[in-house]
Amino acid sequence: MTEKHFMDGIGKWKDEIIAAGLLMAFAFFINRGIEIKGLYMDDLYLWSCYGEQTFGQFIFPLGSTRFRFLYYLAAWLELAVIGNHIGWFVPVNIILNGCIAYSVYRFGKRLSRSYLMGLGCGFLYLLSRMSYYQIGQVYGLMESLALWAALGILYCLLRYVDEKGDGRKYLIRSCVLYFAVCFIHERYLALLPLIYLALLYKKGKKKAGWFLPAGVFAVVMAIRVLTTGGVAPAGTGGTNVADTFNIMTSLRYAVDQVLYIFGVNAGPGHLSGASWAESPSWIHVQIIAADLALLVLVILAVIRLIRDKEGRRKALRDISLFLVFIALCIGASSVTIRVETRWIYVSMTAAYLLAACLYGMITAKPEHGKVVDIKREVRKAADKKAGRQSAVLCGGLFLVYIIIMAPVENYYRGQYHNLYFWADQQRYNSLAEETYEKYGDDIFGRKIYIIGNSYQMSDFTARTFFKEFDRDRKAEGTEVYFIDSIHDIGLITNNMLVLKEDPAHNAFQDVTDFVRNLKCEAVYGYYRDGWMDESAEVRIMTGSSGVIKLEIYYPGALTGSEISTISLNGEPVRDLVINQNTMKLELEAEPNQIASLRFDNNFYLKDAGEQRGEKRFSMIVNFTAD
Repeated sequence: MTEKHFMDGIGKWKDEIIAAGLLMAFAFFINRGIEIKGLYMDDLYLWSCYGEQTFGQFIFPLGSTRFRFLYYLAAWLELAVIGNHIGWFVPVNIILNGCIAYSVYRFGKRLSRSYLMGLGCGFLYLLSRMSYYQIGQVYGLMESLALWAALGILYCLLRYVDEKGDGRKYLIRSCVLYFAVCFIHERYLALLPLIYLALLYKKGKKKAGWFLPAGVFAVVMAIRVLTTGGVAPAGTGGTNVADTFNIMTSLRYAVDQVLYIFGVNAGPGHLSGASWAESPSWIHVQIIAADLALLVLVILAVIRLIRDKEGRRKALRDISLFLVFIALCIGASSVTIRVETRWIYVSMTAAYLLAACLYGMITAKPEHGKVVDIKREVRKAADKKAGRQSAVLCGGLFLVYIIIMAPVENYYRGQYHNLYFWADQQRYNSLAEETYEKYGDDIFGRKIYIIGNSYQMSDFTARTFFKEFDRDRKAEGTEVYFIDSIHDIGLITNNMLVLKEDPAHNAFQDVTDFVRNLKCEAVYGYYRDGWMDESAEVRIMTGSSGVIKLEIYYPGALTGSEISTISLNGEPVRDLVINQNTMKLELEAEPNQIASLRFDNNFYLKDAGEQRGEKRFSMIVNFTAD
């Protein structure tokens, strides 16, 4: 290897490292603010299965409506690494999608033969509003891996048809990826025709090549029959595609997805963040302008196809592979009861790469043969100049598209709070903040009372939520109760936590201290740990019975002359002789009222180690009022 080749290699690696670094940094920047602090619904159920099932049961859920063993294997590894560090899920998702963005960059760079075009594709992938699920949910790992594998199939098939040799290795790789993606998400079963289209273009004469995809598909179907009992994929929301499929609805959903690719949020706000009708007018203008830039790029590509007879066949072949890939992905996402934006992410990414393909086609150098003559040399010089001009024009159009769409994508990212699951994720993030983040392991073993249940927390969530923070996955003694008001509980003890729903902010509030002080307010001379001075006053909120129970403990030697005079609402009710170290007493007051208790003690603890107020410690008193 010469020094020049060595330095060229170093320069290329520098470019790759810079690209990877920029994309990864942008991935973290654009997804800042997205957090998973607490799991719920599907994510929590997945976590609970990981803890309660054996490795084999988790990876191979026989009898389930879905059999995604490759995804479950990846999920098992992720859950094993993350453990009880729930906040790590989002960084892991971001890193994974940063890697996918780098793959998109490499793919786009190869198609366009342009470093900047490839980088633009990678940035657009990360910028897309459609990434919300892949970043913000544990199940986003499934969507990310499926998208990556699907794009891998497209890449291998493009290499297969463009290779001058038989390209067999790329056909085999595409079939391996097809098998894999079918067991990450069954939606991608629909990509089988794409492999046969590539075989048709390649005009392969070997029968093995034609039988290979069919064999893989047959194996996939056989495994599905054995594990799920059928071949039809399950729909979303617990439905079955065979039961809910409607041709007109599917066509409408397909059109909606095409509109999504061109920037138009055709679906309702709870699925897209903000529908086209809900979006401001400046968004409409921006999207139309961006689509016009794409239209000019397409027109330039058509002109090039008309002029370049020699390269036309290859270009049409590659473009058709992209279009069929997008069509199959759209079709697979249109057959269930709704279209979620996250399902269009793979089609959107393929559309970005198609733009890179068009750029590469427009700026490609025409073939002039090897014979040298003056006319040919003049034509080559003219073509070279035209190529530079085309590169500048097409690159400029793509840059304009990115500049126009960046604020649009950013706007729609700001509407994530309208998505159907976002509010619930915020609520359980808040629940984690107000409990485990605040109290740490001290939360385990507590009784957690939640005022109200407008969030409709399920029994499963109430039983399981706090286990995810425990290294032993048990959270023993931690119990969740729902109450209508603070009157439903007695005085607050150290093993209790009281939360209040805050629907306006999709949050929970820790009101333990507030309720504790309201239920048992120390006016003077009484402390939270139960110590009482020689004189003290306490306000107690009584329960439905009005009975106030006192447990008194004097940790010293008694002489028999120790007397505590107790007044209720200003009236003396008892001169209690402290003749035992531990005594119990009941006082009757009006129910559901604030009762004022005053204590005047003629004794104090002589060997007390501290003094907190003007008077000295006399005894320990614990109150309950059910």
